[in-house]
Amino acid sequence: MKQIIEAYKDAVIQIATPYSIGTGFYLAEPDLIVTNEHVVKDNKEVVIEGKGVTRMTCPVIYLDPMYDLAFIKAPSSHQFSNIYLNHQQSMIEGDTVLAVGHPFGLKYTATQGIISNIAHKENEIDYIQHDAALNPGNSGGPLIDIEGKVIGVNTFIIQNGQNIGFSLPVSYLDQCIQEFKKQPNTLGVRCISCGNLVFEPNPELKYCPFCGSGIKMISQIADYEPKGIKREIEETISNLGYSINLTRRGPNSWEIINGSAKILLSYHEESGMIAGDASICSLPKEKIKPIYTYLLQQNHKLRGLSFGINNNDIILSMILFDQYFKPEIGQLTIKNLFELANFYDDQLIHELGALPRKN
Repeated sequence: MKQIIEAYKDAVIQIATPYSIGTGFYLAEPDLIVTNEHVVKDNKEVVIEGKGVTRMTCPVIYLDPMYDLAFIKAPSSHQFSNIYLNHQQSMIEGDTVLAVGHPFGLKYTATQGIISNIAHKENEIDYIQHDAALNPGNSGGPLIDIEGKVIGVNTFIIQNGQNIGFSLPVSYLDQCIQEFKKQPNTLGVRCISCGNLVFEPNPELKYCPFCGSGIKMISQIADYEPKGIKREIEETISNLGYSINLTRRGPNSWEIINGSAKILLSYHEESGMIAGDASICSLPKEKIKPIYTYLLQQNHKLRGLSFGINNNDIILSMILFDQYFKPEIGQLTIKNLFELANFYDDQLIHELGALPRKN
């Protein structure tokens, strides 16, 4: 299994939108990225990132609410490894499977389990039921057999169901790929009422040309427009020179890379708290005391920011509250976090022997 896990690291991709986070995987033969429709829903483009590609935006080219599938156009420049679908579908209950993805926005995880039902029916669609742990962020990732081939797309779980997960078999995925390829380089959406694939331009605009039901084409999806404090946070990030489209990491969350530091901004609507955490570097195994002393000295000097330790990571943090947030104050505080994160990262590593962060 270890070799399989390593082989998929270059093909499994993080996906982020203003509404959600998820996982996708690259298939070389159709040259596209596969994920769930609910991961990219209401977005014409998404942010992708992985070992085989630097962070960038890519367009959504296919939406399928019936099978909960979506295709993303693969970037022209990448280093994705080639993985294969298991078209034989020879699996049986008790077979070992592996689910890989990016749960909770983590870089890459793999969980092992067994198949308990090869044909769990939900809305007239058969799903593979298994107990490989799936968590938020795993959606859209591959379910893999012991031969290292994809047998399903991880789609949903039962809440509080003790690791009961469901994956769409590759037979459905292969069917959708073949239908979509009939009109290459054209955006497509499957009508959830009649099941037909509608390509753009749709002569009936907002209605399915086959059955007359309402349908939203990809070109009709409105651009995301944040409101209130979220709009002010995004304006602040943009004013500091960062591409706002590339920083969005799910609902009320943004990630910025400044030099060697990674900064996570989040807005907690219930409490009104705007938090910023900059992962700077990690503690070494030896000579830790001088680092602690330095951090405590800096905490005494800093205004509006503070150092802390999370597990082994050194974190520089800030907290603001929306009721006191003003664009000029917010921009100054966030800018200070960005600049000092990069500064302290260099100081701690080069002067005090801290370790560079791994991700």
